[in-house]
Amino acid sequence: MSNKREVPVYLFTGILESGKTSFIRDTLCDKGFHRGEKTLVILCEEGIEEYDEVEMVKKNIYFEHIEEKESLTKEFFQKCEDFHKPERVMIEYNGMWDLEPVDEDNMPEDWILAQVISTVDATTIDSYWTNMRSLLMQQLSLSDMVILNRCTDKTKRNEFRRNVKLFNKKAQIGYEAAEGFEDALKEEELPFDIDADIIEIDNDDFGIWYMDAMDNPKKYEGKVVRFNAQVYNPPKFPSNCFVPGRFAMTCCADDIQFMGILCKCTNGISADYQDKEWVNVLAKVKREFVKEYRGKGPVLYLLESSKTEKPEDELVYF
Repeated sequence: MSNKREVPVYLFTGILESGKTSFIRDTLCDKGFHRGEKTLVILCEEGIEEYDEVEMVKKNIYFEHIEEKESLTKEFFQKCEDFHKPERVMIEYNGMWDLEPVDEDNMPEDWILAQVISTVDATTIDSYWTNMRSLLMQQLSLSDMVILNRCTDKTKRNEFRRNVKLFNKKAQIGYEAAEGFEDALKEEELPFDIDADIIEIDNDDFGIWYMDAMDNPKKYEGKVVRFNAQVYNPPKFPSNCFVPGRFAMTCCADDIQFMGILCKCTNGISADYQDKEWVNVLAKVKREFVKEYRGKGPVLYLLESSKTEKPEDELVYF
């Protein structure tokens, strides 16, 4: 049995005043995340928001301050390890620095880069996208999670999501409402037109549609959808049924699961496909009782189908 010690490192990136400090502070105050573990916070810039370091120490949270990128050396990280012996490390990175110094190779052997989180200010994203695109793209392309802060009902969330997904399909994207706009985020915008005659589901959006259809089957009652999927033929399944779906990675490579919806072939329509074949499906959605759902859920009634090419990335991400 291995006794190897692992110290998770959480790297927070984002342009100055994008909300990094508030996000980290809220995270450290979340009892579901911080239960007294000895935590080291490495601060690489100072913004308007600040930490009450005296109070934080009472919670077993300690700080190191860095003013220059050149100070983030292998020797610095090792000194932090030797002096603090942290159980967890959080790095609030300077949004104007490239990310090379925080490569895992520069860190002590026990330190594991667990997650990269980027914060973006919705009120300034257009300006930064125009004037600092390469820097912003570097941060977002390496992020496991991207938080768009200060959203209002005028924030173009779908456009932001599409831009991020173009170069980082695996990133999870979250939204935080600006003060006074708490209601703006109650209804999540969907990246497809649910009122169209045919709801076209892009390859990258299958996971979002699947989760929404499973959570809100009434919303899709009578709707017609088109999407690409892999075929799954469960054992002892009726010959006129199959399950089109996608394999999804919900959090890590060890957590890959198949997401599919029962599809029935009626009115002489057939779908004689082999397991794992890629097909394009056009189907009408109905809400019916399904044993596997333990209640009512979405069921597809096939209208058309044809073999198709597999997408560039076979996995679905959230």
